[in-house]
Amino acid sequence: MSRFTIEQIRTFLTVVRLGGVRRAAGALNLTQPAVTTRIKNLETALSCELFDRSSGGMKLTKRGELLLAHAEKFEHLVELVERDVVDPAGVEGRLRLGVSETIAQCWLPEFVSRLHTAYPKLEIDLNVDVSLDMRAALLNRELDLAILLGPISDYSVDNIILPGFDLAWYAAADSDPKVGARDYLLRPVMTYARNTRPFRELKEMLYERVGPDVSLFPSSSLSTCFRLVEADMGIAVLPRALGSDHVRAGRIREFDPGWVPSPLQFTASYLSEPKSHLTETAATMALEVAERYAARHG
Repeated sequence: MSRFTIEQIRTFLTVVRLGGVRRAAGALNLTQPAVTTRIKNLETALSCELFDRSSGGMKLTKRGELLLAHAEKFEHLVELVERDVVDPAGVEGRLRLGVSETIAQCWLPEFVSRLHTAYPKLEIDLNVDVSLDMRAALLNRELDLAILLGPISDYSVDNIILPGFDLAWYAAADSDPKVGARDYLLRPVMTYARNTRPFRELKEMLYERVGPDVSLFPSSSLSTCFRLVEADMGIAVLPRALGSDHVRAGRIREFDPGWVPSPLQFTASYLSEPKSHLTETAATMALEVAERYAARHG
């Protein structure tokens, strides 16, 4: 038997977990031929076939099933070594990070800066997206860490609860202050994208309090919502942490219709298996940065 490598074992586990070479190649940032070569070299090193390819898929052979149990233990041991022995400054790798736009406009720069300081050789793939899509990407192992509206209720996911964001109602600074607050709600309401939890909750509350004729203008860009409010094209209910600068600049103002949706609850979510010290550390770091941000803007 010739020697096998850690990367071959990791590639084997990724193919098994994702169900095929193509998805494993995407997760590992490799070409499909490179993944196939690693698997074949591992089979050569072990002098056995690990996958039954006769069915057209990547079903494990009995030897492959035996290797799977040992490979998971091996993976855990490597993770312990990386956690306890390896200097973070020397860690090389890639973190596939997904964040919601609210986070992107608040404390994301500080978070990325801290990550880069701790892991200067780390490659960070950043994707700003809606929470629904990030949840699917995380469960499909296309993301390592998702900072999204959570938590994700799935046995395979660990969630770290982050400080919430209070919401507030906004109107243009030069809009008529004598207009009743309830009358403002008859105007177009700018808010989060349609396929998000804040949109759904706001829609239900407006239908209950105003009626079915309310006009909702969903957008995936919160900065666009603020610009439309500033131009007096309607009103908005958005995070106070984002609106405070616009209010201080005199572009928009808060108003109170007597109710406001519940605060936005975000989590730093990641898969519990395979364990990754890097991902867990990044999630904990996100909590620390978020708590500092909340303390400054509380």
